[in-house]
Amino acid sequence: MAKRTGEKYQAIIEAAVKVIAENGYHNSQVSKIAKEAGVADGTIYLYFKNKEDVLISLFRSKMGEFTASARQELKKLHNPFEKLAKLIALHFDRLESDRNLALVLQIQLRQSDASIRSGIAGPLKEYLNIIEDIVEQGIICDYFRDDVDPKLARQMIFGTMDEVATSWVMSHREYSLTNLIRPAYYLLARALAKGDTIHPY
Repeated sequence: MAKRTGEKYQAIIEAAVKVIAENGYHNSQVSKIAKEAGVADGTIYLYFKNKEDVLISLFRSKMGEFTASARQELKKLHNPFEKLAKLIALHFDRLESDRNLALVLQIQLRQSDASIRSGIAGPLKEYLNIIEDIVEQGIICDYFRDDVDPKLARQMIFGTMDEVATSWVMSHREYSLTNLIRPAYYLLARALAKGDTIHPY
């Protein structure tokens, strides 16, 4: 199998995002993805085992890029409240800037098989670890309540962002997702805060 780098590989990933967003995962034949990418059908199989592998690789690629970028951005901040606000902003900004990707991640990926969900578990856990690190820092630095369970809190934070994003996608973008960064931040920050003081957004 060819190395998963280079222009053709990236073209296939981008084509898969567009084709799956427009047609749905189950109606997205490899031939459609190949045509959109401008490559022969057989070229797909040089990089991927099958269509399932394309979707898993798509998620790993996009989520890997996002988590790496998020870690770099969060390193610039010290206050856990600021980090929480920044992560919500990055999450919503990324989805709003790419409607096709948002459709694939929020809708199509959820309708996939158990084997696909298993295949994307690693990158998703990496993202959850970023959230958990913010919560743990907040507790250690006495910003967040010490009775907060970091693992439960990370699920709450991710679940909130995920549901807000899914509702936005399902609404066919009748409103701005990024306009919800501030209210989502205050909702979560107040749930975590030790006392009444939270960092303003």
